[in-house]
Amino acid sequence: MSQSKLITPVLIGGALILMLSFSVRASFGVFQIPIATEFGWPRAEFSLAIAIQNLAWGIGQPIFGALAERFGDRRAIIVGALMYAAGLVLSSLATQPWQHDLLEILVGFGIAGTGFGVILAVVGRAASDENRSLALGIATAAGSAGQVFGAPVAEMLLGLFPWQTVFLIFAGVILASLLALPMLRTPRLASRAELEESMGTVLVRAFKDPSYTLIFLGFFSCGYQLAFITAHFPAMVTEMCGAVPPDSMLAALGIETQSALGAIAISVIGLANIVGSIYAGWAGKRWSKKYLLAGIYTGRTIAAAVFILMPITPTSVLIFSLVMGALWLATVPLTSGLVAHIYGLRYMGTLYGFVFLSHQIGAFLGVWLGGKLYDIYGDYTLVWWVGVGVGAFSAIVHLPVRERPMQTASAA
Repeated sequence: MSQSKLITPVLIGGALILMLSFSVRASFGVFQIPIATEFGWPRAEFSLAIAIQNLAWGIGQPIFGALAERFGDRRAIIVGALMYAAGLVLSSLATQPWQHDLLEILVGFGIAGTGFGVILAVVGRAASDENRSLALGIATAAGSAGQVFGAPVAEMLLGLFPWQTVFLIFAGVILASLLALPMLRTPRLASRAELEESMGTVLVRAFKDPSYTLIFLGFFSCGYQLAFITAHFPAMVTEMCGAVPPDSMLAALGIETQSALGAIAISVIGLANIVGSIYAGWAGKRWSKKYLLAGIYTGRTIAAAVFILMPITPTSVLIFSLVMGALWLATVPLTSGLVAHIYGLRYMGTLYGFVFLSHQIGAFLGVWLGGKLYDIYGDYTLVWWVGVGVGAFSAIVHLPVRERPMQTASAA
């Protein structure tokens, strides 16, 4: 199929919504210091709110997937955007930690409604079999593009406005993303047998399938590693990395401190991930998705182990960020594509949503354990090795997955 058929209005609209949604989501770490400073809170308070947001996102993902398949994709996205914006507006009024904790549940559900589970299902249904994997990779890369500029924009705005005003601005950004909704007109590309089956029938069959359980378990480490690094890597670099040499290229670029290096590391991860996600989508239509996933998790495991075993220097931080970034969200188009390939397109959003719940349980533990074990041991070494272990586990559990379409009851 021609390239023009790959880049469709559905893909463009979905990519825009993901980019704006994830630009806001990726910026929450920037608000840690302003909020803690204003109210005199310890670092753990707002970290817990972010961890709760990740868990709520995971719980909300299968719910929004089901809502999209029952009432329509665009209606589900509208509800998600309204919840996202409402959570940000109300958070701007919060003055107690428990208020932020509760309101991050609303934000987490909003991210679920405007995030991968719903949008990738729309993109996947609109794409041809030939282009589906690459289209999912491009949409995933758009989310990573939001990560690249979300935090710097938040930092810039905080230099001009109080954090409460920035939350209100971001609420407006989320609502503005709904302008892309008219582009998300997509037919439901499903077989007659798939259309005749109920959601409950498909879910029961998937839950009974050992391969679905393995995919669910395998996605856990992805969430653990990504959320831990996003929330704690800048602080880890600040505290454990050697000093930036004053005569180095980094210093010449204005990166003179470990804290500045930690912030740049997250942007480097995001930039590398744009390439990695698109390549993973391209590779997914040519080679076995389960073996590609096993390879990605193996690569993450090796990269993380080598990084923590070697002296942590500015050079090793940047090399690790490039390698990890290339593997960062490369799992998303492959995992979502694997679910669609095995279980069909009709209920892809709901089925991927339940798998993504595992990802967000891992994300909650990555953020929470990062702070908890740091408080106990005074550094991030132990929680880092936990991430290495779960990465190796994910590499192994993908190998037995049976990567072939499951017959519907009607076909059987």
